[in-house]
Amino acid sequence: MIQQIQQLQRRTPLGWLQLSHQKGRFLVALAGIAFADVLMFMQLGFQTALFNSNTRLHSSMQADIFLVSPQARNLAYLSTFARRRLYQAMDVPGVKSAEGMYLGFIDWKNPQTHQKTGVLVMGFNPDQPAFDLPDVKRQLNILKLPDTALFDRASRGDYTEALTQLDQSKSVTTEIERRTITIGGLFTVGASFIADGSLITSDQNFLRLFPRQDASSVNLGLIQLKPGYDPQQVANTLKSYLVGNNDVKVLTKEEFIQFEKDYWQQNTPIGFIFSLGVAMGFMVGVIIVYQVLSTDVNAHMKEYATFKAMGYRNAYLLGVVFEEAIIMAALGFLPGMTVSVGLYALTRNATNLPLYMTLARAIQVQVLTIIMCMISGAIATRKVQSADPADMF
Repeated sequence: MIQQIQQLQRRTPLGWLQLSHQKGRFLVALAGIAFADVLMFMQLGFQTALFNSNTRLHSSMQADIFLVSPQARNLAYLSTFARRRLYQAMDVPGVKSAEGMYLGFIDWKNPQTHQKTGVLVMGFNPDQPAFDLPDVKRQLNILKLPDTALFDRASRGDYTEALTQLDQSKSVTTEIERRTITIGGLFTVGASFIADGSLITSDQNFLRLFPRQDASSVNLGLIQLKPGYDPQQVANTLKSYLVGNNDVKVLTKEEFIQFEKDYWQQNTPIGFIFSLGVAMGFMVGVIIVYQVLSTDVNAHMKEYATFKAMGYRNAYLLGVVFEEAIIMAALGFLPGMTVSVGLYALTRNATNLPLYMTLARAIQVQVLTIIMCMISGAIATRKVQSADPADMF
C-alpha cells in the first residue's frame, strides 16, 4: 500500500491537474499574479530610477573626496561654505588638488519651444576639470568664453531642433534671467527627479548668472588625491583637520552618493511611497492567490478527505497545494516581467529616467512572488489539515 502511494505521488502531478482542470479560473489567477508582479516591478524600478538619476552627477564628478556644508540636504540644497577651507585642505598629505564648484537652480527659456523650465547650473574652473566626462573635457576651452555653457542632451523636454544644430557644430542662444546665453556644446548625463536638465559652465559665467552668489563661498569642494593614497584615510585626516569650526563636512565619493540616496529614502515622502507600493503589490498578490487556492481547496475537499482516509498524511496534501502555488508563481511571473519591460521602455522614453530591467530585480521579484504564493498556500491549507474524512461523507 505504501509503495503504491509512493508510486502515485511520483506519477501524478495533482497540483498541475487541479489548476489546469478549470482553465478559465487558472488564467484569471495568472493574470492576478502578473498584475501584482507589475506593481512590484514598477515601484522597485521607480525607486531605483530615483536613486540612479539623482546620483549620476555625483558619479561623473572627478573627485575622490567631497566637502559640503553641514547644512547640506542633497545636491539641490547644498548651502555654502568658505572657499578658504579648500586652501586648507591642500595642506593635508595626499591631497593633489582642491577645487570649488557652484551649483544653483534657475529658470531658462527652452531655445526651441521658448517655454521656461528649471535647470541645474554647475560652474567650476575650466583649468581644473571637475567632471570625468569625455564630452566635457574635450570642450573645456568653450566654457572659458563669456556667457557660454554646455547643455545636457539627455535633458527632459523637446530639444530636437536645438540638438540638431549643436550636432552640426552650430551654437544656439537662449535666455536666462534676461541674459543671453550661448550653448556651445553638449554632454550627456540625464534628467533626474530634481531637474529637467543641467548646464555646465565656468565659475565666472556662473557668477554672472547668479549675481547674489558670494565668490568666496562655494557649494561643493572637489578634492583629488595623489596616486597611492587611500580616500578613507585622507578623509579621516581632513575631518580632524577641517571640522574644528563645524562649517564643513567631509565625504568620500561613496559616502557622497549614499548621502544623496539617504536624503531621498529617509527625508522625502517619495522614497516611502515607492516602498509602500512594493508592499501593496505583494499584499495584492497574496490575496489573489489565496482566493484561488482557497476556492480550489473547497472544491476538492471531499477528494482531500478521501486521500486522508486512504492513509495519506497532511504533509502530502499540503505539498499538493504548495505545488499549485509554485506553478502559479512561475507562470504568473513571466507575463508580469514581460509587461514590465514594455512599461519600463515607455516610461524611459517619456521621462529620460534610467529605468531598466535588471537581473537582480527580476530575481528579487521572482523570490517575492514565490514567497507571496507560499504564504497564500499556507493559509489556504488550514482547512485541509483540520478536515476529518468521517465528516465529509
